[in-house]
Amino acid sequence: MRESAPDGEWSVRRITERNAAKTYTCPGCHSSIPPGIAHLVVWREDSLFGPETALADRRHWHLRCWQTRSFRY
Repeated sequence: MRESAPDGEWSVRRITERNAAKTYTCPGCHSSIPPGIAHLVVWREDSLFGPETALADRRHWHLRCWQTRSFRY
């Protein structure tokens, strides 16, 4: 899925509980996302450094953290 926001264009992919196999740190709250917890994987669609760099920079977010993130300018 693609999302447009004030901070850019984003690819957002939902990870189900079943497919969540590793522990990640959410950049929104800096808390762990343990295995078995549904969450989002997000990366920029409009990266200045190209799609390969954007994909390498993808991050795992709690759904609520992604929905309530602040846009800083």
